[in-house]
Amino acid sequence: MSFFEQPALQYATGPHPHYAFIWLHGLGADGHDFAGFVEAFAGITDKAMRFIFPHAPIQTVTLNGGARMPAWFDLYGTRPEDPQDEAGIQHAAHAITGLIKEQAGHGIPSDRVILGGFSQGGAVALYTAVTGPQHLAAGVGLSTYLPLAHRFAEGLPHVNDATPVFLGHGTDDLMVPYAFALKTHALLGTNGITAELHTYPMAHDISDTEIGDLKVFLTGALARRDLAGRP
Repeated sequence: MSFFEQPALQYATGPHPHYAFIWLHGLGADGHDFAGFVEAFAGITDKAMRFIFPHAPIQTVTLNGGARMPAWFDLYGTRPEDPQDEAGIQHAAHAITGLIKEQAGHGIPSDRVILGGFSQGGAVALYTAVTGPQHLAAGVGLSTYLPLAHRFAEGLPHVNDATPVFLGHGTDDLMVPYAFALKTHALLGTNGITAELHTYPMAHDISDTEIGDLKVFLTGALARRDLAGRP
């Protein structure tokens, strides 16, 4: 059975896209929430780009009283010591890995794919980027954290150690506390993964300043890749 219950939203900025931008929404949302990213990030390269906004499946979320909603995996608590849905996290990561493989079939290899997300979607994006087998163009996690931090380094493939990673977080975030961002940034660095942490005076949200910083970051990342002469 497929992880996804409906096809992802997809937009291309031109024929024969050279890059792909896969973005994962937060808990209780869907792919439509970030469709505005097409306009916001279309200019980060002069090459055509395909934007892909998958929808998380509807499933029970224990933390929310067992309510059913779009979720990438189940949540049991918000404290670092709370149990985590390891099987669900890995299942979601496997599904996103499959989306990346699909892009290769459309002429976009994994090293021309940007993978990112917000909140719970960002957790899956980060986990997939650092534990998956595919070399990516860039990774992004906004208002999020690295799940399964206690064991993510086991068998780490290190294919994305040099891949640019952008972490953005609000210092007033009560849903995913800023301390989670600090821990994630430190953990990635300890394991040889380069990441930039950008902080903002906001809660669990995305600001125009953050979007501006991310545009600069991704523009630079893709420009450096193109200057390196990679196909």
